Amino acid sequence: MKILVINAGSSSLKYQLIDMDGEKVLAKGNCERIGGEGSLIVYKTETANIKKKVEMPDHKVAFMQVKDMLLDPENGVIKDLSEVNAVGHRAVQGGSVFRESCLVTPEVIDTIKELSPLAPLHNPANALGIESSKEVFGEDMPQVVVFDTAFHSTMPEKAYMYAVPYEYYEKHGVRRYGFHGTSHRFVSTEMAKRMGKDIKDLKLITCHIGNGSSITAIDGGKVIDTTMGLTPLDGFMMGTRSGSLDPSVVTFIQEKENLSASEVDTILNKKSGLLGISGVSSDDRDITAAEADGNERAKLAHSMLYYQIAKYIGSYYVALGGCDGIVFTAGLGENQPSLRKSVCEYLKCLGVEIDDEANEACIHGNEGKLSSDNSKIRVELVATNEELVIARDTKDIVLASK
Repeated sequence: MKILVINAGSSSLKYQLIDMDGEKVLAKGNCERIGGEGSLIVYKTETANIKKKVEMPDHKVAFMQVKDMLLDPENGVIKDLSEVNAVGHRAVQGGSVFRESCLVTPEVIDTIKELSPLAPLHNPANALGIESSKEVFGEDMPQVVVFDTAFHSTMPEKAYMYAVPYEYYEKHGVRRYGFHGTSHRFVSTEMAKRMGKDIKDLKLITCHIGNGSSITAIDGGKVIDTTMGLTPLDGFMMGTRSGSLDPSVVTFIQEKENLSASEVDTILNKKSGLLGISGVSSDDRDITAAEADGNERAKLAHSMLYYQIAKYIGSYYVALGGCDGIVFTAGLGENQPSLRKSVCEYLKCLGVEIDDEANEACIHGNEGKLSSDNSKIRVELVATNEELVIARDTKDIVLASK
């Protein structure tokens, strides 16, 4: 069974074709700058690495380009479109409606659109991707949608409610939803396998640390709390996002700088975090280089980030009533040994002990155990694979629907 996994953005389209017999990626790539100048498609297989400029005025044309590349006589990986058995889509915001992945229906598409006020940058693009896919691959092609928020739907009210007037929850759905759920789900499941235990018997803290970051507390395979909230801005500082702060900071800056709500939103989402503190970049590689050159603000940015991550892990240790395993994943979590070591230094009081040699070796695709044999909590690097989760859900749902 071959599954095409799609992650549609407002001007992009990431894709992977996965053969579920062995869960092998046959082809992957992305379409960039859809609807703008200089649009191009990137296509990679075991033997091909193609980057081609092509005019893509909309997502339908982008899907046509993906289809043509997969069927290309020289570099394609299928001979006929019938070899693709289903399409799995990522959707960011499922609200309180979608608690698990589901088959795409017209009603599902409409609901994704209705939830757009909760994710204005993502849900419209996700819905457009699904509609464009149906146009190109036909109504008979099974389509499944997997929601970033679904894994977090097990949070109790005490964790997801905000202490603002209750009517805003009733009228507008103002609550904590959480994001990166597909990633947290994958790495927690994988962690249980590596520990040789049933996930139902484990208390885990999973740390998805990238340009966008979140930490999740998982008890028996169920999320009890997570750092991102109504939007991905909540939690700890990220590449360009501020993370949690005193709400009065927002109104104070707005009044002092005479800014609109939209301008403040831009500052908090795109000009804050590592970028805002360091003044160097949102890319951690640049900040690391600047810190090595003696840049004090770059050093401060890292110090703040490591402290905030450790603080959330500590709070989730309490919320869980203990912890069996801590997982690092995503861009920084997988490739920044100094981050993992610095965070775990704070966690010595919980009995965490890092194996320095193992930690330094886990980088650029190398996974494994980071903690020493004496550590009271197992610490592991698990490379995330959200596309595989989408493919697995798609396969299961399509087979169950027949």
